[in-house]
Amino acid sequence: MDRIAIIGAGASGVMAALIAKNDHNIIDLYDKNDCIGKKIRVSGNGKCNISNANISKYDYFGNNLDFLEYGLKEFNYKRFEKFCNDLGLYLVEKDEGKVYPLSFESNSVIKIFYEKIKEKGINLRLSQEIVSVKKSDKKFILENSEKKISLYDKVLISSGSKAASKLGGSSFSEDVAKYFGHTIYQIYPSLVQLETKEKKVSKMAGVKIEAKVTLLSKEYKSISTLGDVLFAKYGLSGFAVLDISFYVSKLLLKNKEVTISIDMLPQYDRAKLQSILSKTCKNNQESSLEIMLLGLLPYKIVKNISLELGFINKKLKELSIKDIKKIVQMIKDSRFCIIDTHGFEYAEVCGGGIDTFEINPKTMESKLVNNLYFSGESLDIVGKRGGYNFAFAWMSGYLAGKSLKG
Repeated sequence: MDRIAIIGAGASGVMAALIAKNDHNIIDLYDKNDCIGKKIRVSGNGKCNISNANISKYDYFGNNLDFLEYGLKEFNYKRFEKFCNDLGLYLVEKDEGKVYPLSFESNSVIKIFYEKIKEKGINLRLSQEIVSVKKSDKKFILENSEKKISLYDKVLISSGSKAASKLGGSSFSEDVAKYFGHTIYQIYPSLVQLETKEKKVSKMAGVKIEAKVTLLSKEYKSISTLGDVLFAKYGLSGFAVLDISFYVSKLLLKNKEVTISIDMLPQYDRAKLQSILSKTCKNNQESSLEIMLLGLLPYKIVKNISLELGFINKKLKELSIKDIKKIVQMIKDSRFCIIDTHGFEYAEVCGGGIDTFEINPKTMESKLVNNLYFSGESLDIVGKRGGYNFAFAWMSGYLAGKSLKG
């Protein structure tokens, strides 16, 4: 009877355990947290965006995207939906293919998976941190934080990456892979906030707007995202910023200077905005610039524009066409120099990781070490925001589970 250890009870590990369990094996599912699915619990702001219905390999980044092709066919969204339905978990597809439980509640997902784990007889080892994995002959030797040793025939590492340490993120999978001779592509934060050197962001802290964010880079041309932008004391957050952060992280790794442009009113082109401002100036000559812009933008942004341009005490009748063009320029192309990401602690996921050329794409088994498997975020595959990373976690966990089952 095979003894199987799965290290990490997130989406990938839970899926693998449920698929792998049969009457001919013993499965111990470890997690250093006191519950399963910590990342599932916070996904989609608690509404649980656990997958995406429209997935291709082009929704991901990595050095070997062909690695995804088999898994995307073998465990596509319809297969995932059926798997969930069979558990009594029903799903709904919303904007941009984002998939949620019909309850729109992450806790319901956690409870259903937890009950199924117990029902299947999987040994759930919560609050147990595995600190090392080694191999002697055909047995894997696992040691926990209390120096207790356990022996296993097969091991799956599904413990994620360094992202979101508050949710249990660590370098454990990377350390194990290195120990067994795997190549690791440099790991970097992705879906993460960005830090800027401009002091003006702190003056706008707390303000959220719908905007267009463009990366000004020779290496990545025409990279723009639409969505909310949140100004913070350290820099920039919001979905549009998270969506562009992958490219920013890659440039920062190369020590490149990174500048992004924010169009604060993407619904108007320059000509239309200039026409609106000119008309307002003509009709309200005794008003101030701040009063004119308050009909378009939040007060803190308006105040900053006035300060930056030196127009604090100017009345609209004093503004020239040139002045109006300067205002339009600042609204449509406000630039920020990015000096860093906000770090692994605040990142939703990580890019980089274990070289997938060294992993069997049909089984998730290491090509270097028999019966050693890796799945989910530990691999050099990272997806866009919107359920793509969970989709890969489920998919890779499913493939690993099938192989572990034997």
